[in-house]
Amino acid sequence: MTAPSSICILRLSAIGDVCNAVAAVQAIQAAQPQSQITWIIGKLEYSLLEGLPGVEFIVFDKRHGKQAFKDFKQQMRGRRFDVLLHMQVALRANWLARLIPAKRKIGFDKQRAKELHSLFINERIRAQTSPHVLEGFFAFAEKVGVAPEALAHTEWRMPLAESDLAFAAEQLPNRRTVVIVPAASNKERNWLPERYAAVADHAHQLGFEVVLCGGPSDSERELERQILQTSTSAVRSLIGRTTLKQLQAVLTRAALVIAPDTGPAHMANAAGTPVLGLYGHANPTRTGPWRYRDWVVEVYHQHVEQQRGKPANALPWGVRVKGEDVMASIEVSAVCERFDAMVQHFGL
Repeated sequence: MTAPSSICILRLSAIGDVCNAVAAVQAIQAAQPQSQITWIIGKLEYSLLEGLPGVEFIVFDKRHGKQAFKDFKQQMRGRRFDVLLHMQVALRANWLARLIPAKRKIGFDKQRAKELHSLFINERIRAQTSPHVLEGFFAFAEKVGVAPEALAHTEWRMPLAESDLAFAAEQLPNRRTVVIVPAASNKERNWLPERYAAVADHAHQLGFEVVLCGGPSDSERELERQILQTSTSAVRSLIGRTTLKQLQAVLTRAALVIAPDTGPAHMANAAGTPVLGLYGHANPTRTGPWRYRDWVVEVYHQHVEQQRGKPANALPWGVRVKGEDVMASIEVSAVCERFDAMVQHFGL
């Protein structure tokens, strides 16, 4: 297969997904260094990936509404790509794909295509036998000549400045620090604050420092308040006090990260920091932190079978569990046991 000279990546969001897409993009770069890569990305996600070597970014800011589409159309004038890798099925992304001039427009297999995705592509990746999001992204890389076995050697090289690393070193002088990222974008994916506090106290008793991280939203601030109020140990908080790149550096420096189904779990995974994921609503074999899928504590499978009457492997790809109390099924004892096993396994 002749390597394409120009490749356009369309993946606007979200943080976890763009982190996984980085691995596929860098696999393409390793296999075909002569290919020029342009990535259409969201504004928030760009703030994390800015400076990624060998990639031209075009930022699409959805907050500008119709004007954003007009501006993007103008940016595409006079351009021509050999291949578009359309890695997002959301309607907004599908509409952008219409405006990208490319000979080949490669999208998802029929099982994953939705929101009219099939109307905006002329090729598909192979049907997926395994459900993880990262494997889907690597299937796009295969379509432009990356060998399938490259998945077994997955790597991430996230762009961080010296100032970001210095910030992390100042905030986490003790390398034996556990970072808890308690909040997901959807509040029902969050674990209970008193249980986060109990696990923080357990980690502290084993000689770890504990630091909370997250964004500046009111809900995250409230979760922060409840955890700090309930914990009996000296938990510190950086919630709302980091940029995305600073957060990436902090997660890189941490000994271990505890998080629900949220972007920073994948940021930590990309850094090679062990992740103890907490999953209830989504299948961790699909969205769990790639390197650490075997270390999650999950109640997804029991709940999806209760709600759907079938095991997860007999249901369509992407089926989620519903309910505000699902995460309450995860017990403190189960998380502490998994924490202890990870400390021993990874020599922390």
